[in-house]
Amino acid sequence: MIIIPANTLSSGGYDVANSLMFDGVDSYLNITSGSSPTSTQKFTVSFWLKRSELGREQHIFGGVSAAQCYFISDDRLRFADTTSGTNYYTTQVFRDVSAWYNIVIAVDTTLGAAGDRARIYVNGSEVTAFDTETNATQNNNTDYNIGSTAYVIGRYNPSQSQNYYYSGYMAEYVFIDGQQLAPTSFGEFDDDSPTIWKPIDVSGLTFGANGYYLDFADSGDLGDDESGNGNDFSENSIAATDQCVDSPTNNFCTFTTTHPSATSFTITEGGTRVSKSGSGNVALTGSSLMPTAGKWYFEALINEAGNGDRTRVGVVNYQTVKDYTGVINTPSQVLAGCTTSCKAAKHFEGDGSGSGSVTEYTASGDFADDDVVNFAMDLDNKAIYIGRNNTWHTQTASSGGDPTSGASKTGAITTDTTIMNGEPMSIMFGHSAGVSDGSDISFNFGNPAYALTSAANDENGYGNFEYAPPSGFLALCTKNLGSDGG
Repeated sequence: MIIIPANTLSSGGYDVANSLMFDGVDSYLNITSGSSPTSTQKFTVSFWLKRSELGREQHIFGGVSAAQCYFISDDRLRFADTTSGTNYYTTQVFRDVSAWYNIVIAVDTTLGAAGDRARIYVNGSEVTAFDTETNATQNNNTDYNIGSTAYVIGRYNPSQSQNYYYSGYMAEYVFIDGQQLAPTSFGEFDDDSPTIWKPIDVSGLTFGANGYYLDFADSGDLGDDESGNGNDFSENSIAATDQCVDSPTNNFCTFTTTHPSATSFTITEGGTRVSKSGSGNVALTGSSLMPTAGKWYFEALINEAGNGDRTRVGVVNYQTVKDYTGVINTPSQVLAGCTTSCKAAKHFEGDGSGSGSVTEYTASGDFADDDVVNFAMDLDNKAIYIGRNNTWHTQTASSGGDPTSGASKTGAITTDTTIMNGEPMSIMFGHSAGVSDGSDISFNFGNPAYALTSAANDENGYGNFEYAPPSGFLALCTKNLGSDGG
């Protein structure tokens, strides 16, 4: 199994069940504190996040006045608290959209050593390299915790015309009023994985008067404070479907990269929804988890199929993506993979050698908007299966496929060992320049960003799917690594 994410594999110990997905468009949390703070000079903020979009300013948290923490447009992190005089820009960039980061900001302006008054930690290690480093003035109050003021998570302060919404996931959001804590209050390196920073249970911490702990465990009240203080946040453009099972202790597959020839597309909803407008090529072929062995299941909900047969979803051999430098018009012509059309019931098999290498299979019954396309990758037996609303196709019919057939490969769309040759297999979305209208597909790797009419887990109890995965097939998430294909 090839794993792109760093610092995200966790087994045993404390388990984080949920996260909250921010759409980067208009979703955020806010609160107006009515309590006098425990301290106006000491606080700690800790949160875990997994980004979904790069290259633009995105605010993580802030006060109404002058305290902000955010990613700037070149993906560095800035923390500024004007009242205390703090202003830090990291040299480190945060561009891994497949990894969970734990960021801790700990402030105590009463300390004698200027460099200790505001400290930033990432995954348990202190950040010491800054492009800008202005330390807090000793004994100054901070802006972030002054009481009777508003605070936001997921956007710039609402009193300003700019929004700068955050796009991605957050988990285990903790604010400590009155203490400057070390990162070991929120995570640990343990004997099982001494190089991987893991969350620990924070429920026993002393949170202080204005402190709060957001675990996002209640889908009906995602701003609920679990610290015991009752400092609940209001939800803005946040729904129950924004609660996710993608977490620092079970990282789910998302889209992470695109081919440089791709144009006019957007990736939203935590890296799981792809929309294409108008003509132009798209080939999204870098998923964060790319298996080389094992049996894996995912679904694709067709929101808008587009015209013709040129909007396609499927799996490709990632090595062919890395090796190909030209314009990708029809992915099956230049990439080794197995795809299906989102409009016509056509399946495609390509060995990546050129335009003459495509085999097209026509199955009866077109796909349509609101259909769920089922994918089952049996890399142990070198077979890929494609279904429609839980009925498995064959190469020439709309039923008769059997992903559980093992070595007999009954109804497999492809058994091509050029495609499945032991190299990493990536999830793919493709839209040809020959199609002028748009298309819109929501991928479900077990962490859906849309409501299900039913909910089914894999046999290990992970993931939420519209249909039950075939026996032996698992969701693409880190807790399943080692279970099959690890």
